[in-house]
Amino acid sequence: MTQTQSYSSTPSTSDVSASASALNSFSSITDTDEVAIAISKLSFAYPQGEAILDQLDLQVSVGERVGVVGPNGAGKTTLFMALCGVLKPTAGQIAVFGEKIVANQFRSDIGLVFQNPDDQLFAASVRDDVAFGPENMGLSSEEIEARVREALTLTGMDDRIDRVPHHLSGGEKRMVAIAGVIAMLPRLVIYDEPSANLDMRARRRLIQFLQKSQETMLISSHDLEFVLEVCDRVVVLDHGRIIVDGLPYEIMSDEALMFEHGLEKPHSLIPHAEPHHKRRD
Repeated sequence: MTQTQSYSSTPSTSDVSASASALNSFSSITDTDEVAIAISKLSFAYPQGEAILDQLDLQVSVGERVGVVGPNGAGKTTLFMALCGVLKPTAGQIAVFGEKIVANQFRSDIGLVFQNPDDQLFAASVRDDVAFGPENMGLSSEEIEARVREALTLTGMDDRIDRVPHHLSGGEKRMVAIAGVIAMLPRLVIYDEPSANLDMRARRRLIQFLQKSQETMLISSHDLEFVLEVCDRVVVLDHGRIIVDGLPYEIMSDEALMFEHGLEKPHSLIPHAEPHHKRRD
């Protein structure tokens, strides 16, 4: 199996010690100001199926925006489901902000934005959809209303508050789905293919929103130009393991690496000495 490579700068001795401690002894994770996600030897397989996640290790610091890229079937969505407690790992452990993830246990500090917003939006109005999470947190009606309005203002959807979600455009649905997540004030937000099916303007609005967001993020996307603009770190996932981990520009500039794992070097990173779209006369 390919060993994990690193394209980032050489860590200090203290960084290495902190990483080893977080990965090998979850009971010792107490500094949640530094470690957002600590995953150790995570494996998952469906009954009578081959492993989807295979001894995966990952640590993410608070405030990082980490892109998770890889071919279809690499294990990206399965990893996200395990992080949210939807799937119970076959082996290994996950800690988020110092607390171990327990399967089927709701964590309001972790938010997941689905790939298809239609899978997330179900209420009769945008207001009701965004309010759903805060209502289930047992908040007062005043606090719920304040969170709904703040989340919709942040996502630029405040003027759609009384609209029917399924009457909105694809880009508007995406932003309302994000508003429903951030209304719970999560510290970690996981985005599964957030730019899928968005037109140019909606995609740009989403990029600008994510660039300004302060939460720790994991972002899975086949839109590698999107990852370059939004993420400050990227991991390549293939066959259930992290193959390489480092700076987006450096990793995605490696054409041989990208090709080996079912990816393409982003167009913006390819130098063009000559026009690359030749005019046909």
